[in-house]
Amino acid sequence: MKHSTTPQTRRGRGPARRVGRTLALVLPVVLVLSGTLAVARVNWSGGSTSPVLTAADTAASGASSRAAARTPQEVLRDKLLVELQEKDPGVALTHLQQAVNDRPSLAKHCASIARALGKAAVRVYGPTKAQSYARPVCDTAFASGVLAAHH
Repeated sequence: MKHSTTPQTRRGRGPARRVGRTLALVLPVVLVLSGTLAVARVNWSGGSTSPVLTAADTAASGASSRAAARTPQEVLRDKLLVELQEKDPGVALTHLQQAVNDRPSLAKHCASIARALGKAAVRVYGPTKAQSYARPVCDTAFASGVLAAHH
């Protein structure tokens, strides 16, 4: 069999090749921008549900230097203690577990928050009723808080 010695010309230099090159240049830019916008819209602070920081939010956050100095775990603990008094310890423990699932950085504070909830539950509900709300959130920290407050 004899092979041709004439060089083959490349096909595909038409509109499809131009579209491919355009996509190769534009697609990474679009992906980076859409990813950036998606990350910017996530509520990382755990506070306001609005992704846009308003002037009222800025004024509220700057109103007290003490409030600004509070750590996320302190804010969560205080919120859950109020919830424990207004509703019940079960709701507060559920929200603690959800908060830890949503923000894994809070996991190292989970046990101390659960213990604080256990101690507060004893003050509000008494030791027997408080113990009835115990569940395996952050191991057995809630139950150990109930026990610590009871003795």
